Amino acid sequence: MLVLGIESSCDETAAAVVKDGKMLSNVIASQIKVHSKYGGVVPEIASRKHIEAINPVIEQALSDAGFGLKEIEGIAVTRGPGLIGSLLIGLATAKALAYALNIPLVGVNHLEGHITAVFLAEKVPEFPFAALVVSGGHTNIYLVKNYHDFQLIGQTRDDAAGEAFDKAAKLLNLGYPGGVVIDKIAKGGNPQAVAFPRAMKGSADFSFSGLKTSLLTMLKKRGRDFSAEELPDITASYQEAIVDVLVEKTMRAVQDNDIRQVVVCGGVAANGRLREKFADAAFKNKIDLFIPQVILCTDNAAMIAAIGEIMLTNGCRDSLDLNAISRWPLVAHS
Repeated sequence: MLVLGIESSCDETAAAVVKDGKMLSNVIASQIKVHSKYGGVVPEIASRKHIEAINPVIEQALSDAGFGLKEIEGIAVTRGPGLIGSLLIGLATAKALAYALNIPLVGVNHLEGHITAVFLAEKVPEFPFAALVVSGGHTNIYLVKNYHDFQLIGQTRDDAAGEAFDKAAKLLNLGYPGGVVIDKIAKGGNPQAVAFPRAMKGSADFSFSGLKTSLLTMLKKRGRDFSAEELPDITASYQEAIVDVLVEKTMRAVQDNDIRQVVVCGGVAANGRLREKFADAAFKNKIDLFIPQVILCTDNAAMIAAIGEIMLTNGCRDSLDLNAISRWPLVAHS
């Protein structure tokens, strides 16, 4: 089935074309330059930028795939979770196209899309598997029994891992997005230089607010920013504290549920140190590891089209009164 996917949950406007589980195109218009001066995403600005970018992005995705709009057989769009204003831009566009073309429409859970991104690779996992969805807004571990059956194992009690990176970058005046710049600077540092805390060791859940507070406390005690020479060690140690917890809790979930496969997805899965430590842990524990290519870790429409194609093929259909959902937990559904 030839499916057009549309994603606009936060600050990326994306469109992609997928057919028979294969990605034919994947176009992303980023707003990073617009929001970087504010140190984070400004929802009103994001919505306006989505309006400007949505049609050109769709046109480019169709062109890259080599198909015309009238050849599309179904449309998948992110319904939630995300910024409500941003979601509505993509949703309104998708509904208008579905109506004009008289083709089926399906609303997709963004988190389900992240997990499905791994199925766009040549080597894919078999059900069941554990999935760590780790991004700016989410840090959750699921037991994935099939495409639509998820059991929540652990989740963050406060900040998501991506938020922890962004907040640290803001405290250190490093710019936005924090995860990218910290990953880059940390490559030249010693990850054992500073003993940052690892919270909730005995739980399947996560907490990163204390880690951020410990960095803030260090800054207040010094009364100034860290020097350029100190930053690699500080960022490497801070990053290590996040990565250690993500790896340890995910591997524990794999062992506790007696499964041998783990998927790591979401924007933070693009982090170099995270990928490295997960690879080491998987090898040590004889676990099969699956992480999407970097372009499919960050928000994209190919993952939306991929799960959308599965849903549409199985007969899922949404009406044109479909609305956006800002908070939408990932649960089992038929």
